[in-house]
Amino acid sequence: MTVSTRTPRTASRRGRRAGAPYSFLAPALILFTLFMAAPIAYAGYLSLRRVKISGLGLGAGARTEVWAGLSNYARSLSDPDFLPSVYRVGLYGLIVVPAMLGLALLMALLLDAGRTRVGTFSRTSIFLPYAVPAVVGSLLWGFLYLPRVSPVTDVLGKLGVTAPDVLTGNWTLWAVANIAVWGGTGFNMIVIYTSLRAIPTDLFEAARLDGASDKQIAFRIKIPIVTPSLIMTFVFSLIATLQVFAEPMTLKPLSNTISSTWTPLMKVYRDAFVRNDVYSAAATSVVIAVATFAVSFGFLKLVGNRAFNQEDA
Repeated sequence: MTVSTRTPRTASRRGRRAGAPYSFLAPALILFTLFMAAPIAYAGYLSLRRVKISGLGLGAGARTEVWAGLSNYARSLSDPDFLPSVYRVGLYGLIVVPAMLGLALLMALLLDAGRTRVGTFSRTSIFLPYAVPAVVGSLLWGFLYLPRVSPVTDVLGKLGVTAPDVLTGNWTLWAVANIAVWGGTGFNMIVIYTSLRAIPTDLFEAARLDGASDKQIAFRIKIPIVTPSLIMTFVFSLIATLQVFAEPMTLKPLSNTISSTWTPLMKVYRDAFVRNDVYSAAATSVVIAVATFAVSFGFLKLVGNRAFNQEDA
C-alpha cells in the first residue's frame, strides 16, 4: 500500500508554479488583444458595414449603419487610384528590398571580416539611422532634396554640376526609396552580423588551411549559413514595403508629384480622414493586410523550409 506524501501546501505550490508562465504572458496578451486583435476585428466589422441616409440626412436617425456585405471591397478594388498605387509600391519594393539587403549583407561581411579597425563605431554609425523616426528622417532628407535650401545643391553648383530636382517626375520614387534604404539598412545589418558572429571560427580556420580566400569563405560558408537570417530580413523588409506610408506622406507637401493616393495606405488615410468614409478605408486596410500575409507566407513556404532544413542539417 502506497501512502501519498502530497500535502495541500505542496499542491498549492505546484499550482502557483504552473500558473507562473501565464502570469508573465498576461500583460503581453492583454496589450496584444487591446491594441492589435481588437482593432483588426473592428476593421473587419466596419468593412462589412455602410451608412444608410434617409431623407436629407438631417436629424436624429437620418443616418443609420446597415449591412453592406462585400460592396465596400468591390468599391475599394474598383477605385481608379488603387491599382496605380499598388503598381507604384511594387516598383518601390523592387528598388528598396534588394538595395537594402545587399548593403546590409555587404556591411555585415566587412565588419565580420575584421577589415574595419573601429568595429563598434562602424556598427553604431550604420545602425543609427534606424533609431531615427521615419517622419524625422523624411524631414531631414526633404531638406536635402529641396534645391533652394539644400547644401548639396550649393556644393554641386560650385563644382559646375546641376543638381536634379528629385522631388519631381520619376525621381520621386527614387527619393522615397533612398530614405527607406538609409533607415532600414542598419537593422538588417545587425541581424545578419549577429548570425555571422555565431558561426564557429573552426570552419574559417579549416577553410583557410585548405587555401580558401576571404571571398570564397564569404560566398561558400558565411552566406549559406546565414540564409535563414536573410530570409527573415527579407520578409520584414517586404512587409515594411507593402505598408510604406510615413516617407511619402511627409514629403507630400514638398512635391507636386506625390498625390494623396501615392500608396495604398495613403489612400486609406484619405478615405478615412479626408472623405470621412471609414467603411471603404477599413475594406482597403483588410485587403492590404490579407495581401501582406499572403505574400509573406507564400515566400516563407517557397524558400523557408529548404533554408531552415539546410540549417538543421
